[in-house]
Amino acid sequence: MTVNRRISVAPMMDWTDRHDRYFLRQISQHALLYTEMVTTGAIIHGGAERHLRYDAAEHPIALQLGGSNPDDLARACDIANNYAYDEINLNCGCPSDRVQNGAFGACLMATPDVVANCVKAMIDTSEAPVTVKNRIGIDNQEDYPSLKRFVETVADAGCRTFIVHARKAWLNGLSPKENREVPPLKYELVYQLKQELPELEILINGGIKTLDETEEHLKEVDGVMIGREAYQNPYVLSDVDRRFYGDDTPALSRHQVVEAMLPYIDEHLKSDNGTLGHVTRHMLGLFQHMRGAKQWRRYLSENAHRKGAGVDTVREALALVSEEDAKALSA
Repeated sequence: MTVNRRISVAPMMDWTDRHDRYFLRQISQHALLYTEMVTTGAIIHGGAERHLRYDAAEHPIALQLGGSNPDDLARACDIANNYAYDEINLNCGCPSDRVQNGAFGACLMATPDVVANCVKAMIDTSEAPVTVKNRIGIDNQEDYPSLKRFVETVADAGCRTFIVHARKAWLNGLSPKENREVPPLKYELVYQLKQELPELEILINGGIKTLDETEEHLKEVDGVMIGREAYQNPYVLSDVDRRFYGDDTPALSRHQVVEAMLPYIDEHLKSDNGTLGHVTRHMLGLFQHMRGAKQWRRYLSENAHRKGAGVDTVREALALVSEEDAKALSA
Protein backbone atom coordinates (compact mmCIF):
# COMPACT_ATOMS: atom_id res chain seq x y z
CA MET A 1 0.00 0.00 0.00
CA THR A 2 1.46 3.36 -1.07
CA VAL A 3 0.50 6.52 0.79
CA ASN A 4 1.33 9.90 -0.72
CA ARG A 5 2.33 12.02 2.26
CA ARG A 6 3.49 15.07 0.34
CA ILE A 7 0.89 17.21 2.10
CA SER A 8 -0.99 16.21 5.24
CA VAL A 9 -3.13 17.77 7.95
CA ALA A 10 -1.92 17.18 11.49
CA PRO A 11 -3.79 15.17 14.12
CA MET A 12 -5.26 17.74 16.53
CA MET A 13 -7.14 16.82 19.68
CA ASP A 14 -10.76 18.06 19.74
CA TRP A 15 -10.36 19.35 16.18
CA THR A 16 -9.67 16.69 13.55
CA ASP A 17 -12.68 14.50 14.24
CA ARG A 18 -14.60 12.76 11.44
CA HIS A 19 -16.78 15.82 10.76
CA ASP A 20 -13.77 18.08 10.31
CA ARG A 21 -12.07 15.54 8.06
CA TYR A 22 -15.13 15.23 5.83
CA PHE A 23 -15.25 19.02 5.60
CA LEU A 24 -11.54 19.30 4.73
CA ARG A 25 -11.99 16.63 2.07
CA GLN A 26 -14.32 18.98 0.21
CA ILE A 27 -11.40 21.41 -0.09
CA SER A 28 -8.58 18.99 -0.95
CA GLN A 29 -9.05 15.54 -2.44
CA HIS A 30 -5.43 14.47 -2.00
CA ALA A 31 -4.02 15.78 1.30
CA LEU A 32 -3.55 12.98 3.84
CA LEU A 33 -5.87 13.52 6.82
CA TYR A 34 -5.15 12.30 10.36
CA THR A 35 -7.55 11.40 13.12
CA GLU A 36 -7.29 12.87 16.55
CA MET A 37 -5.03 10.77 18.75
CA VAL A 38 -6.96 7.72 20.00
CA THR A 39 -5.55 5.82 22.96
CA THR A 40 -5.19 2.07 22.85
CA GLY A 41 -7.46 1.79 25.89
CA ALA A 42 -10.24 3.70 24.13
CA ILE A 43 -10.12 1.26 21.23
CA ILE A 44 -9.74 -1.93 23.25
CA HIS A 45 -12.15 -1.07 26.05
CA GLY A 46 -14.16 1.96 24.97
CA GLY A 47 -15.92 0.90 21.80
CA ALA A 48 -13.97 0.66 18.57
CA GLU A 49 -16.87 1.70 16.38
CA ARG A 50 -17.29 5.01 18.16
CA HIS A 51 -13.60 5.85 17.91
CA LEU A 52 -12.66 4.38 14.54
CA ARG A 53 -15.57 4.80 12.14
CA TYR A 54 -15.31 7.34 9.37
CA ASP A 55 -16.82 8.14 5.99
CA ALA A 56 -15.21 6.47 2.98
CA ALA A 57 -14.86 9.93 1.40
CA GLU A 58 -12.19 10.76 3.99
CA HIS A 59 -9.55 8.58 2.29
CA PRO A 60 -6.61 8.90 2.32
CA ILE A 61 -6.84 8.80 6.12
CA ALA A 62 -4.39 7.88 8.88
CA LEU A 63 -5.20 6.75 12.41
CA GLN A 64 -3.00 8.15 15.17
CA LEU A 65 -2.62 5.92 18.23
CA GLY A 66 -1.50 6.87 21.71
CA GLY A 67 0.10 4.19 23.84
CA SER A 68 3.35 2.68 25.08
CA ASN A 69 2.52 -0.99 25.62
CA PRO A 70 3.47 -3.12 22.59
CA ASP A 71 0.77 -5.71 23.24
CA ASP A 72 -1.95 -3.06 23.55
CA LEU A 73 -0.74 -1.27 20.44
CA ALA A 74 -0.76 -4.55 18.52
CA ARG A 75 -4.32 -5.25 19.70
CA ALA A 76 -5.42 -1.76 18.66
CA CYS A 77 -3.82 -2.25 15.24
CA ASP A 78 -5.57 -5.60 14.87
CA ILE A 79 -8.93 -3.97 15.58
CA ALA A 80 -8.11 -1.04 13.29
CA ASN A 81 -7.44 -3.50 10.44
CA ASN A 82 -11.21 -3.90 10.22
CA TYR A 83 -11.54 -0.22 9.32
CA ALA A 84 -8.98 -0.12 6.49
CA TYR A 85 -7.04 2.99 7.43
CA ASP A 86 -4.33 4.01 4.98
CA GLU A 87 -1.74 4.42 7.75
CA ILE A 88 -1.32 3.87 11.49
CA ASN A 89 0.75 6.49 13.31
CA LEU A 90 2.26 6.34 16.80
CA ASN A 91 2.16 9.57 18.78
CA CYS A 92 5.54 10.43 20.27
CA GLY A 93 5.02 14.18 20.32
CA CYS A 94 2.03 15.19 22.44
CA PRO A 95 3.15 16.95 25.68
CA SER A 96 -0.15 17.12 27.60
CA ASP A 97 -0.30 16.08 31.26
CA ARG A 98 -2.88 13.41 30.48
CA VAL A 99 -0.55 11.83 27.96
CA GLN A 100 2.45 12.05 30.29
CA ASN A 101 0.48 10.36 33.05
CA GLY A 102 -0.11 7.49 30.64
CA ALA A 103 3.64 7.33 29.87
CA PHE A 104 3.22 7.96 26.16
CA GLY A 105 3.31 10.89 23.75
CA ALA A 106 6.37 13.14 23.82
CA CYS A 107 7.85 11.50 26.92
CA LEU A 108 8.51 8.43 24.75
CA MET A 109 11.36 10.34 23.13
CA ALA A 110 13.36 9.58 26.28
CA THR A 111 13.01 5.84 25.64
CA PRO A 112 13.66 5.07 21.96
CA ASP A 113 14.04 1.34 22.72
CA VAL A 114 10.48 1.28 24.08
CA VAL A 115 9.24 3.00 20.94
CA ALA A 116 11.14 0.51 18.78
CA ASN A 117 9.42 -2.39 20.57
CA CYS A 118 6.06 -0.69 20.12
CA VAL A 119 6.64 -0.05 16.44
CA LYS A 120 7.76 -3.63 15.81
CA ALA A 121 4.61 -4.98 17.46
CA MET A 122 2.49 -2.60 15.39
CA ILE A 123 4.20 -3.48 12.11
CA ASP A 124 3.81 -7.20 12.82
CA THR A 125 0.06 -6.72 13.22
CA SER A 126 -1.03 -3.79 11.08
CA GLU A 127 -2.14 -4.22 7.49
CA ALA A 128 -1.43 -0.51 6.95
CA PRO A 129 2.04 1.10 7.03
CA VAL A 130 3.17 2.24 10.48
CA THR A 131 4.70 5.70 11.02
CA VAL A 132 5.87 7.79 13.97
CA LYS A 133 5.21 11.44 14.79
CA ASN A 134 7.78 12.93 17.16
CA ARG A 135 9.37 16.16 18.35
CA ILE A 136 12.99 17.16 17.79
CA GLY A 137 13.54 16.45 21.48
CA ILE A 138 12.28 16.95 25.03
CA ASP A 139 13.47 19.02 27.97
CA ASN A 140 17.27 19.13 28.26
CA GLN A 141 18.09 16.52 25.63
CA GLU A 142 20.89 17.68 23.37
CA ASP A 143 19.24 18.70 20.15
CA TYR A 144 20.36 16.82 17.06
CA PRO A 145 22.22 13.82 18.53
CA SER A 146 19.18 12.75 20.56
CA LEU A 147 16.86 13.23 17.61
CA LYS A 148 19.03 11.17 15.27
CA ARG A 149 19.54 8.43 17.87
CA PHE A 150 15.78 8.21 18.43
CA VAL A 151 15.01 7.98 14.71
CA GLU A 152 17.75 5.46 13.97
CA THR A 153 16.67 3.21 16.84
CA VAL A 154 13.03 3.22 15.73
CA ALA A 155 13.99 2.83 12.07
CA ASP A 156 15.90 -0.33 12.98
CA ALA A 157 12.57 -1.75 14.16
CA GLY A 158 11.11 -1.24 10.69
CA CYS A 159 9.62 2.26 10.66
CA ARG A 160 10.43 4.08 7.41
CA THR A 161 8.43 7.30 7.90
CA PHE A 162 8.88 9.98 10.56
CA ILE A 163 6.84 13.16 10.93
CA VAL A 164 8.94 15.59 12.93
CA HIS A 165 7.49 18.56 14.77
CA ALA A 166 10.43 20.95 14.63
CA ARG A 167 10.09 22.11 18.25
CA LYS A 168 11.21 20.58 21.50
CA ALA A 169 8.55 19.65 24.02
CA TRP A 170 9.11 20.91 27.55
CA LEU A 171 7.30 18.41 29.75
CA ASN A 172 7.71 20.54 32.85
CA GLY A 173 6.93 24.24 32.94
CA LEU A 174 4.97 24.70 29.72
CA SER A 175 1.32 24.00 28.96
CA PRO A 176 0.35 22.05 25.83
CA LYS A 177 -0.63 25.35 24.19
CA GLU A 178 2.71 26.91 25.11
CA ASN A 179 4.51 23.83 23.78
CA ARG A 180 2.98 24.58 20.37
CA GLU A 181 4.25 28.16 20.41
CA VAL A 182 7.10 28.88 22.84
CA PRO A 183 9.95 26.46 22.02
CA PRO A 184 11.76 27.80 18.96
CA LEU A 185 11.28 26.14 15.61
CA LYS A 186 14.44 24.48 14.34
CA TYR A 187 13.63 23.38 10.85
CA GLU A 188 17.31 22.95 10.07
CA LEU A 189 17.46 19.89 12.36
CA VAL A 190 14.75 18.16 10.34
CA TYR A 191 16.56 19.04 7.13
CA GLN A 192 19.77 17.59 8.55
CA LEU A 193 17.95 14.40 9.51
CA LYS A 194 16.81 13.91 5.92
CA GLN A 195 20.29 14.67 4.58
CA GLU A 196 21.94 12.13 6.86
CA LEU A 197 19.22 9.46 6.60
CA PRO A 198 18.10 9.80 2.97
CA GLU A 199 16.65 6.29 2.90
CA LEU A 200 13.92 7.35 5.35
CA GLU A 201 10.80 9.36 4.52
CA ILE A 202 10.98 12.54 6.60
CA LEU A 203 8.06 14.96 6.94
CA ILE A 204 8.21 18.33 8.67
CA ASN A 205 5.59 19.92 10.93
CA GLY A 206 5.33 23.06 13.04
CA GLY A 207 4.34 26.66 12.37
CA ILE A 208 3.75 26.23 8.63
CA LYS A 209 1.04 28.60 7.39
CA THR A 210 1.30 29.08 3.62
CA LEU A 211 1.74 26.97 0.53
CA ASP A 212 4.75 29.08 -0.42
CA GLU A 213 6.42 28.03 2.84
CA THR A 214 5.35 24.47 2.11
CA GLU A 215 7.06 24.59 -1.28
CA GLU A 216 10.30 25.77 0.31
CA HIS A 217 10.26 22.95 2.89
CA LEU A 218 9.68 20.39 0.15
CA LYS A 219 13.07 21.27 -1.30
CA GLU A 220 14.58 19.72 1.85
CA VAL A 221 12.18 17.01 3.05
CA ASP A 222 9.67 14.53 1.64
CA GLY A 223 6.46 15.99 2.97
CA VAL A 224 4.86 18.82 4.92
CA MET A 225 2.26 18.49 7.65
CA ILE A 226 0.11 21.57 8.21
CA GLY A 227 -1.50 21.96 11.62
CA ARG A 228 -3.48 24.81 13.12
CA GLU A 229 -3.55 26.88 9.93
CA ALA A 230 -5.49 24.11 8.19
CA TYR A 231 -8.10 24.30 10.93
CA GLN A 232 -8.33 28.04 11.50
CA ASN A 233 -8.03 28.92 7.80
CA PRO A 234 -9.05 25.70 6.04
CA TYR A 235 -9.33 27.18 2.57
CA VAL A 236 -5.53 27.39 2.59
CA LEU A 237 -5.79 23.80 1.31
CA SER A 238 -7.75 24.78 -1.81
CA ASP A 239 -4.70 24.93 -4.08
CA VAL A 240 -2.95 21.86 -2.65
CA ASP A 241 -4.26 19.43 -5.26
CA ARG A 242 -3.16 21.51 -8.24
CA ARG A 243 0.11 22.70 -6.79
CA PHE A 244 1.44 19.52 -5.19
CA TYR A 245 -0.45 16.65 -6.83
CA GLY A 246 -0.78 17.85 -10.42
CA ASP A 247 -4.58 17.66 -10.28
CA ASP A 248 -6.08 20.46 -12.37
CA THR A 249 -9.65 19.77 -11.31
CA PRO A 250 -10.96 23.19 -10.25
CA ALA A 251 -11.23 23.57 -6.49
CA LEU A 252 -14.67 24.18 -5.05
CA SER A 253 -15.34 27.78 -4.09
CA ARG A 254 -16.04 28.48 -0.45
CA HIS A 255 -19.75 28.65 -1.18
CA GLN A 256 -19.61 25.36 -3.07
CA VAL A 257 -17.82 23.76 -0.12
CA VAL A 258 -20.71 24.78 2.13
CA GLU A 259 -23.27 23.45 -0.36
CA ALA A 260 -21.34 20.17 -0.56
CA MET A 261 -21.59 19.82 3.22
CA LEU A 262 -25.36 20.16 3.40
CA PRO A 263 -26.29 16.53 2.54
CA TYR A 264 -23.68 15.31 5.02
CA ILE A 265 -25.08 17.61 7.72
CA ASP A 266 -28.63 16.49 7.00
CA GLU A 267 -27.61 12.84 7.27
CA HIS A 268 -25.75 13.50 10.52
CA LEU A 269 -28.79 15.14 12.07
CA LYS A 270 -31.07 12.29 11.02
CA SER A 271 -28.94 9.24 11.74
CA ASP A 272 -26.65 10.25 14.59
CA ASN A 273 -29.10 12.25 16.67
CA GLY A 274 -26.39 14.90 16.61
CA THR A 275 -26.50 18.65 16.61
CA LEU A 276 -25.63 21.05 13.84
CA GLY A 277 -22.80 22.45 15.94
CA HIS A 278 -20.99 19.10 15.89
CA VAL A 279 -20.22 19.81 12.23
CA THR A 280 -20.36 23.58 11.81
CA ARG A 281 -17.88 24.31 14.61
CA HIS A 282 -15.22 23.06 12.19
CA MET A 283 -16.45 25.32 9.40
CA LEU A 284 -16.20 28.65 11.18
CA GLY A 285 -12.85 29.56 9.62
CA LEU A 286 -13.88 28.87 6.02
CA PHE A 287 -14.30 32.55 5.16
CA GLN A 288 -11.19 33.71 7.01
CA HIS A 289 -9.99 37.07 5.60
CA MET A 290 -13.22 37.50 3.59
CA ARG A 291 -15.87 40.19 3.96
CA GLY A 292 -18.69 38.69 5.98
CA ALA A 293 -16.46 36.20 7.77
CA LYS A 294 -17.32 37.64 11.16
CA GLN A 295 -21.06 37.51 10.45
CA TRP A 296 -20.72 33.89 9.23
CA ARG A 297 -18.92 32.84 12.41
CA ARG A 298 -21.27 34.71 14.70
CA TYR A 299 -24.46 33.43 13.09
CA LEU A 300 -23.38 29.80 13.26
CA SER A 301 -21.96 30.14 16.76
CA GLU A 302 -25.19 31.66 18.06
CA ASN A 303 -27.66 29.45 16.21
CA ALA A 304 -26.11 26.02 15.55
CA HIS A 305 -27.05 24.63 18.96
CA ARG A 306 -30.62 25.88 18.95
CA LYS A 307 -33.44 23.37 18.78
CA GLY A 308 -34.32 22.57 15.19
CA ALA A 309 -31.13 24.05 13.73
CA GLY A 310 -30.29 22.37 10.44
CA VAL A 311 -29.24 22.97 6.87
CA ASP A 312 -31.46 26.04 6.62
CA THR A 313 -29.44 27.58 9.44
CA VAL A 314 -26.28 27.04 7.40
CA ARG A 315 -27.90 28.57 4.32
CA GLU A 316 -28.91 31.61 6.36
CA ALA A 317 -25.34 32.03 7.56
CA LEU A 318 -24.03 31.58 4.01
CA ALA A 319 -26.30 34.36 2.76
CA LEU A 320 -24.32 36.77 4.96
CA VAL A 321 -21.22 36.23 2.80
CA SER A 322 -21.67 37.10 -0.85
CA GLU A 323 -19.67 35.17 -3.42
CA GLU A 324 -18.61 38.47 -4.97
CA ASP A 325 -17.04 39.69 -1.72
CA ALA A 326 -15.23 36.39 -1.26
CA LYS A 327 -13.84 36.53 -4.78
CA ALA A 328 -12.84 40.17 -4.46
CA LEU A 329 -10.77 39.66 -1.33
CA SER A 330 -9.25 36.35 -2.39
CA ALA A 331 -8.12 37.58 -5.79
